[in-house]
Amino acid sequence: MDDPVPAYTPIELALLKNTLESIVDEMALTVVRTAYSTNLRNSMDFSTGFCDAGGDLVAQGLCIPLHLGSLPNGLDAILNRYRDRIDEGDLFILNDPYEGGTHLPDIYLYKPVFVNGDLLGFAAAIAHHTDIGGRVAGGNACDSTEIYQEGLRIPPLKLYEAGRPVAAVFDLIERNVRVPRNTLGDLRAQLAACHICERELHKLASSHGVSRLRSGFAQLLDYAERLTKSEIAAFPDGVYRFTDVLDDDGIDSGPIPIAVKITVSGERFVADFEGTAPQVKGALNCALAFTKSAVYACLRCLMHTSIPTNSGFFRALNIVAPPATLVNPVLPAPVAARGLTGFRLANAVMGALAQMAPNAVPACEVGGDTGISIGGYRADRTPFVFLEFLYGSWGGRPTREAVDACTSIVVNFSNNPAEVIEAEYPLQILRYGFLPDTGGPGKHRGGLALVREYRFTEAEGTLQIRSDRHRSRPYGLSGGSPGTLSRNILNPDGEARTLPSKTLLTIRKGDVLHHVLAGAGGWGDPLERGPERVLEDVRNEKLTLAAAERDYGVAIDPRTWTVDRDRTGALRGRRSQA
Repeated sequence: MDDPVPAYTPIELALLKNTLESIVDEMALTVVRTAYSTNLRNSMDFSTGFCDAGGDLVAQGLCIPLHLGSLPNGLDAILNRYRDRIDEGDLFILNDPYEGGTHLPDIYLYKPVFVNGDLLGFAAAIAHHTDIGGRVAGGNACDSTEIYQEGLRIPPLKLYEAGRPVAAVFDLIERNVRVPRNTLGDLRAQLAACHICERELHKLASSHGVSRLRSGFAQLLDYAERLTKSEIAAFPDGVYRFTDVLDDDGIDSGPIPIAVKITVSGERFVADFEGTAPQVKGALNCALAFTKSAVYACLRCLMHTSIPTNSGFFRALNIVAPPATLVNPVLPAPVAARGLTGFRLANAVMGALAQMAPNAVPACEVGGDTGISIGGYRADRTPFVFLEFLYGSWGGRPTREAVDACTSIVVNFSNNPAEVIEAEYPLQILRYGFLPDTGGPGKHRGGLALVREYRFTEAEGTLQIRSDRHRSRPYGLSGGSPGTLSRNILNPDGEARTLPSKTLLTIRKGDVLHHVLAGAGGWGDPLERGPERVLEDVRNEKLTLAAAERDYGVAIDPRTWTVDRDRTGALRGRRSQA
């Protein structure tokens, strides 16, 4: 009989947790250093992780929180097909949203890690690829009506078998995407990250032993579950509801409601999306794994950062998403633009959590990223596909200002430099900056809207815009006002044509897209904002003189750039009485 494996002491367990997190973070750095596309190496739209042999997530890199729930879902699909046919040197691939994935551009790779013939676990890397084929370059079109229009759909397959590449799968991918150099290059970046994980886990196993490591993985999952339940037990019991709405799906008019009911009772936490719209014709439908991830990411914002990000955290939560709805679609619903819905899911969940924890939750951020893709062919017939996602600002926070020009709280995206865009694509960035008077007024002002202008320099191309908040403003909290609306304008210095939030059209050389993101919501009564802080915003051109008076009741002398105390007192007095 084998001797029992000694449990990790608390200090040893903390060291193991930190070691595993360092490994998956090194995987992420490997992707950044080796990726081909700007969407990975600059924007960092990918995630890395490690799962145990049973498919549970043990550690995830500091990448995209909205990928939290999808890594184990994808691995479940692999294990369901190949559980007894996993060998050393294999590597698995998938992107099917109806079998473990979230949408077709997100390709998952899983590499089984064997140590002396024993399966220790799986290195995992998910990446959003620039193109996956389909009817529209970039793979994010809102107006597809079936998943079959959206690109190459990859079920769980072996990309490598016994250490050898499966040429047929590589060939199939290469023949179905517009920019195979980028797609295959980014796949190899994911492969490199998985190799790094395998190398480091072999080192870890040589010092800990496979049996003890497995025991440590189980301890980490149990530890995360205990901590999560303990934090939930500290929340006030109750039922908290919130509904947010999408403008439309790009085909039918809206609004499209996203309803959530959060129930807290002791250690029990339930997020129920009953009342959310049925699945829509357009591609805003959100796969169940992504819906779960949105809840996980929001709840982590209220919990201690020391809790490990693993499947033990997931065990403590119950998420209910009725089938055939926007948040749990069934075939053949399109899902390419599900990212926008994921962000709005987060807005709805945070709106409910704000009722539970009013002094911890910020007002609504910009409320969904904008996805812009431009595809076509240069004069020599070589293809190009430009893809980027724009993020704006946070909402005002209960104890401090919003953060201007910061990615959403549920992702870790980075800025795509204008210089890189101009060097690699037929585009010029004419304008990129803040717009004054766009942050929702509040004791703590909402973040400002961003504006970005693109001039197209090739003969012809296809522009696709996936945006929202053209009708529904990002909400304020605790007396704060909502932010401003988003908008798209084609050729602002010419025809100045206003485009809908979801757009697909042909553009030609010289055409200019003027895109404005929404402004974020404010937190608290604007009349409680200190006059000196309002003056600072005016000096920094975040507010105009007129908005300072209108929204905050603060009069500023433009000759001396000082607060007019008497007029301010009178303005605020009248506003308070009103």
